[in-house]
Amino acid sequence: MTPGSGELQAGGLERGELELTGRITTASNATFLGSIGGVPVVYKPVAGEHPLWDFPDGTLANREVAAYRVSEAFGWKVVPRTWLRDGPMGPGMVQLWQDADPEQDAVDLVPWEVGPGTGWRRVFDGRDEQDRAVTLVHEDSVALRRMAVFDIVVNNADRKGNHILAMPDGHRHGVDHGLTFHVEHKLRTVLWGWLGDALSAEELDGVDRVRAGLDGDLGVTLGGLLDADELEALAARCDRLRAAGRFPAPRGQMPAVPWPLF
Repeated sequence: MTPGSGELQAGGLERGELELTGRITTASNATFLGSIGGVPVVYKPVAGEHPLWDFPDGTLANREVAAYRVSEAFGWKVVPRTWLRDGPMGPGMVQLWQDADPEQDAVDLVPWEVGPGTGWRRVFDGRDEQDRAVTLVHEDSVALRRMAVFDIVVNNADRKGNHILAMPDGHRHGVDHGLTFHVEHKLRTVLWGWLGDALSAEELDGVDRVRAGLDGDLGVTLGGLLDADELEALAARCDRLRAAGRFPAPRGQMPAVPWPLF
């Protein structure tokens, strides 16, 4: 069943019984696989969120939904449909499951001597656990550029390689957006390959749509999910990015990339 199906339009995913079918044990917070009326979903209960030193307790589910709302304002479908609802372990975030293509990797580690190759961007060089020279690379695609712009705007502190789902049709979904919208600069991502490059007109238009939305319906919606100072910081990031017109460079004392990378 797709997001445009009759059940979704009728609100069945919001009100239907959420049945758990498994657990993703590699996730840092409690994350479950489930289904609603046969539609596969991911469920992250607020009760399963581990406390963090730099994010308020019990807010990660709200941030995931806020990220989806901003994604929709961009118009690029970066984030799969995400919403808040009750579940077997209490209120939490629910997101439509995506069947990614296991044969595609949007981000990869390659031998240093191979380099990024055509259609790829170099992020940095380093050494792996066997002390071999390697290079972190990501594809140079419109879909991934859009995700990088989205991450700048939402201040994503955890864009790992495995948080990018390569879909069979070439689309790229981003998932795991609990660490977003902090008032302080927190951008940590593997998508640094366009550092200093000019944003395209289409990308600038996307930033403009989000910024305009903050003064309208998007701002009202996000006001129920984020604090007022977080909304002000979001607007300021849009303004700075629009004024610069370029992909930013890392800054501050925090690491520029998440760990682990995948």
